[in-house]
Amino acid sequence: MLVLPYLNHAIRMLESGYATATDIDNAMRFGCGYPQGPLATVDEIGASAVRDALLARFEETGDNLHKPAGLLTQVAGESGSFASAAGDHVRAPELRHTIEKIGVVGTGTMASGIVQVFAQAGYDVVFVGRSPEKLDGVVAGITKSLDKAIAKGRSDEETKAAVLGRLTGSTSREDLAGADLIVEGIAEDLDVKTELFRDLDRIAKAGAILATTTSSMPITELAKVTSRPGDVIGMHFFNPAPVMKLVEVVTTDLTSAEVDETVRALSTAVEKVPVSCGDRSGFIVNALLFPYLNDAVKLHESGVAMDEIDAAIKETAGFPMGPFELLDVVGNDVSLAIQSELRNEFGEPGFDPAALLVQKVQEGKLGRKTGEGFHTY
Repeated sequence: MLVLPYLNHAIRMLESGYATATDIDNAMRFGCGYPQGPLATVDEIGASAVRDALLARFEETGDNLHKPAGLLTQVAGESGSFASAAGDHVRAPELRHTIEKIGVVGTGTMASGIVQVFAQAGYDVVFVGRSPEKLDGVVAGITKSLDKAIAKGRSDEETKAAVLGRLTGSTSREDLAGADLIVEGIAEDLDVKTELFRDLDRIAKAGAILATTTSSMPITELAKVTSRPGDVIGMHFFNPAPVMKLVEVVTTDLTSAEVDETVRALSTAVEKVPVSCGDRSGFIVNALLFPYLNDAVKLHESGVAMDEIDAAIKETAGFPMGPFELLDVVGNDVSLAIQSELRNEFGEPGFDPAALLVQKVQEGKLGRKTGEGFHTY
């Protein structure tokens, strides 16, 4: 029941040309740890069966999200599959810009993970923070991560020394002047990011790529405050960056094709899986994930037990976590903010945040980070 609208939304995403079949499936596999992507799931179940199940739901609810996508109806009528939409061969992206030195702005968990990803891949990294203590924290965190890898037999002291030797911390943005690519990983606040991009435009050398790892801010707005909008792009890593394979490469209408291809090639070079999409709320993963989580809360509101929903999703869909387990990990406040953005972006009444999700946030029951969310910890 919960999976059907998720599959339908993925098909609509493909139908609109927002992302390719391969990228949609890869996004959910590598961004959420799902055993297969939504389009491959439709092929497994059968397009006709999914169409008929959605039609039954649509007749019952009248919710536009349950109305089978036109492309689903077409594929079902032709007895086709979505695998054919993926194409047999896509040319591998190539570096169109020389990338030797990386700059990272930020010292939080995400920024630190990005620093580690690039340093482990052999790039010299300059990272900028507000204080020496913050910079020391980045090095300490990366050192701890490398020590764990050594303890598990996945690395050695020589590799650790080489990675740490590629790191340079600074409290001055001016030290980013020589970077070929600068990735920002600071607070999700548009005013703060806008100020940073204005400053990076002043500091960065000609031809440098300016990337943001935002998951929710409009990248076009950041590009417009620079004199080089063609060099601005989204490079959305998933947390923890050293572990998670996915990078959503987000282009605006202003991003140059060379910058887009370079960032996709670089993502592959640092052993990530890049997927391409445009600058709109949710990108691929959040736009598919959070309406499904929101629907789970609404299903619970109708009287179905949380544990029953979680168990059914893990058993039947093979998802690594049930929706309520995942909500508590993500944070109900984060989930509510993203769902509200999606409602505003797409205008779908079915995307209205579930009343119980709103209530949890109002009560401060945000999930694991507060000790209580949908479950108690």
